Amino acid sequence: MKKDEERFETDVLVLGSGLSGCMVALIAAKKGLHVTVITRSEEPEESSTKYAQGGIVAEVENDSPELLEEDILRAGDGLCNPEAVKILANEGPRLVEELLIKELGIEFTKEAKGSFHVTKEAAHSCKRILHVDDATGRAIESKLIEHLQKEPNIEIITNHSAVDLVTNTHHSKNPLAIYDEVTSMGAYVLDRKTKKIRTVLSKKTVLATGGIGQIYLHTTNPEGARGDGVAMAYRAGASIINAEFIQFHPTTFYKKGAERFLISESVRGEGAKLMNMKGDFFMKNYDEKFADLAPRDVVARSIHEEMVKDKDDYVLLDLSFLKKNNINIKKRFPNIYEQCLHYGIDITKEPIPVVPSAHYFCGGVKVDLWGRTNLKDLYSVGEVSCTGLHGANRLASTSLLECLVWGYRAGKDIIKTIDKKKSKDFSSIPLWDYTGLEEEVDPALIYQDWLDIKTTMWNYAGIVRTSKRLERARADMDYLRHRIEQFYRRTLLTDSLVGLRNGILVALIVINSALRNKRSMGCHYRKD
Repeated sequence: MKKDEERFETDVLVLGSGLSGCMVALIAAKKGLHVTVITRSEEPEESSTKYAQGGIVAEVENDSPELLEEDILRAGDGLCNPEAVKILANEGPRLVEELLIKELGIEFTKEAKGSFHVTKEAAHSCKRILHVDDATGRAIESKLIEHLQKEPNIEIITNHSAVDLVTNTHHSKNPLAIYDEVTSMGAYVLDRKTKKIRTVLSKKTVLATGGIGQIYLHTTNPEGARGDGVAMAYRAGASIINAEFIQFHPTTFYKKGAERFLISESVRGEGAKLMNMKGDFFMKNYDEKFADLAPRDVVARSIHEEMVKDKDDYVLLDLSFLKKNNINIKKRFPNIYEQCLHYGIDITKEPIPVVPSAHYFCGGVKVDLWGRTNLKDLYSVGEVSCTGLHGANRLASTSLLECLVWGYRAGKDIIKTIDKKKSKDFSSIPLWDYTGLEEEVDPALIYQDWLDIKTTMWNYAGIVRTSKRLERARADMDYLRHRIEQFYRRTLLTDSLVGLRNGILVALIVINSALRNKRSMGCHYRKD
């Protein structure tokens, strides 16, 4: 895309630069397709993948696809799509070996003897997780971007925010287009530097925009995880399912006024235990079998109950057991050690203060087993999508694997179904209409509206939900959405305004889904 180009055509448009989007791009580009990857961040490495600490499920001894399937299904609380689970369990570990280790050259942490160090996380029946210290996602992401930048058929465009998907029926100047099959034609994207909207037209469009954690007051997610892909897909007519299932990570670092950051589940996998401020190890009281390695929804609710019961702001994660297991804390968790030390906590000598935070979206844009949505030529992969793999609650360290598997499968399907010889007819798709956009964004309004969204979602649609809380949340968010839409219709676009409009819509999608589901399941917990 040239700097002054207002309209641009490509074979495949990928919105997002995490593992799933990058994998689609690599697969498609190697077959001669021109791929454009767009990210709102300044640096292409900035994505949810970068912040994944724990690891990725791999093929190990004393394990089997059947055993992995059982663990996923159990964690998903009866709502997993069995076909998706089977695909992940049978294809995933092989792709880790072929694509991540052999092709990308990811150097997973090894034992002194040279074999891979394999760890265990909550609700897994055995040790089956490969990792790169405690920064697995960062290692994978950096290698992916390195490979994308070497591929001549891939163009990476940073500092551009997707505003809306382009479809033939909604955006066409031809009034008879409403009778056609709804087809994805690309996206309108905002150049964050020039504030101009560019029309990127494509034969195939892939949503790989990540999660929605930023609609909550406490989250492990990066700044861009505000539900952009879910909101754009919803407005375009794509199906959204399982939106009530928000997984709250049990352990994020807590210090008043400090930013939350993830304390990987693998810390507990290596032996750390949760205790309340009285010094009691409480998880046996909530899950006698798995205790501190119970599924995430159980652990998050248990911590919440302990905090409410004792009126404490946090609980403690005791790492002293790692020393008893002869684990070098600084070597095994170097990034967590450094991050905590920055805030005055030496985890080799004292416990870590932790609280639950919004972590992973188990729902999303409904896709089939190849990542295809109900809109023609629109794919969705990674956290923004819902394959049904996670059901009501995600099993630890399956998210990166899902990104890998469905990024690969979507790429393969695009190669198979795209018409290389015939161009799409984009002639009826207009450029962005700036009519009526005259006001400048007021940062104070953006800040206050986001604060209202985050606090409402945390208090009324968070870890523990009731009908009264959710109904209050819907009323408040309906009113706020009306005001934000009015604001949006007359204001010059900025990334912050685009994100706010998407955030309020996704908040309502989550609330309405939670209200419809009267039954407690997995990470959707109803107290009434």
